Amino acid sequence: MLESLRGGLIVSCQAYPGEPLRDPRAMALMAQSALIGGAAGIRAQGLDDIRLIHESVQLPQIGLWKDGPKDSIFITPTLKHALAVIEAGAQIVAIDGTRRPRPDRLTLAQTINAIHEQTGALVMADASSLDDGIEAQEAGADIVGTTLSGYVGNGPKPRKPDLDLVADLAAKLTVPVFAEGRIHTPAQAQAALTAGAFAVVVGTAITHPASITSWFRDAMDRR
Repeated sequence: MLESLRGGLIVSCQAYPGEPLRDPRAMALMAQSALIGGAAGIRAQGLDDIRLIHESVQLPQIGLWKDGPKDSIFITPTLKHALAVIEAGAQIVAIDGTRRPRPDRLTLAQTINAIHEQTGALVMADASSLDDGIEAQEAGADIVGTTLSGYVGNGPKPRKPDLDLVADLAAKLTVPVFAEGRIHTPAQAQAALTAGAFAVVVGTAITHPASITSWFRDAMDRR
């Protein structure tokens, strides 16, 4: 399954709470459209979304469950969340791969080991830094993603993808590195592959009409 994702585009089909597209049927349709466009895989959030996408799209799926405040661990924060995501149909479960304390008090290694022992799923560790990625690989992660770069800590949020982190992780790790986060153009996706990414995850620029609309509006307002 991992080999089928090499050099591929993984489309993240997610909608924010309160939005019109925050519905499993809408996200399943997004995933079906991504399949037509040539996506190699899908990333989805929430048990109902994961379940319906699993039933309707024959692509590898990275599943996660966002739960808790965003200033703490909230991407599949506990082992219980991870097992539920896999039960819903995800072949890969994305979990917070930072070095912060986990809500269920398990270490990252304990969480990953339990997932491997109890299921056949792979684990993607969403990291924020090179040190996160190194520790996640040592803990047994099958994939390391740059998902949380720029989102941990109190510093200013960057606007561009963290290609330096992609390159650093690719140079240091032996597991696949997935580039994710603020990849808004085809050129940036290609640059991520050039930097060493095994695969590229794109969400907002493909599946979030509100953001895409705002980009056009803001550019036109600056004329």
